[in-house]
Amino acid sequence: MRQPPGYENKSTTHYVCKLDKALYGLKQAPRAWYSRLSTKLQQLEFTPSKADTSLFFYSKGNVTIFVLVYVDDIIVASSSPDATTCLLKDLKMGFALKDLGDLHYFLGIEV
Repeated sequence: MRQPPGYENKSTTHYVCKLDKALYGLKQAPRAWYSRLSTKLQQLEFTPSKADTSLFFYSKGNVTIFVLVYVDDIIVASSSPDATTCLLKDLKMGFALKDLGDLHYFLGIEV
């Protein structure tokens, strides 16, 4: 890693820069994104599955929600459309999301 253009200091060329945020395209970016998403879901009282790290679930009263994460795609299955809307609203505050509506295709397979 080199000092970024415009910020070079000729007297300290041996210095490196600490990266505080994962950048798109770096090998650690997907892990950082998943970690952030996982933390947010757990703050919203979702429980991570012990059998599958890509599955989270929420169950209170008559509302059950399953969230499945595959790379940067998320599937939400819920017993309540209002709960789904609320979840997406909460996630949009911290993540750039695009709601594609009802699930018809996933990973090139018709569902």
